[in-house]
Amino acid sequence: MTVGLLTLELFLPASGSLKEKRQVIQGLLRRLRNRQNVAAAEVGYQDLWQRATVAFVSVGASQTILDQIFDAVVAEAERAVPGEVVRAEREFLG
Repeated sequence: MTVGLLTLELFLPASGSLKEKRQVIQGLLRRLRNRQNVAAAEVGYQDLWQRATVAFVSVGASQTILDQIFDAVVAEAERAVPGEVVRAEREFLG
């Protein structure tokens, strides 16, 4: 059993308020929770309009399986976010 953590740092240039940012981030998290086998939360830059850090956690039989899930999460985030994924970091335990 392996536990994986994916952290994405996002830049949201079109966001003009915390409310707009929250709508984008919550929509992304909800979509990814439903489509992928991940738990998700906003974990950083909560007080900035155009930045966000979101984290995704999943448990799988191997790191290979988790890498496939995280690849899909990153691809969906790049498609769905009106901005860009600035940084993506992966950590595995087990």
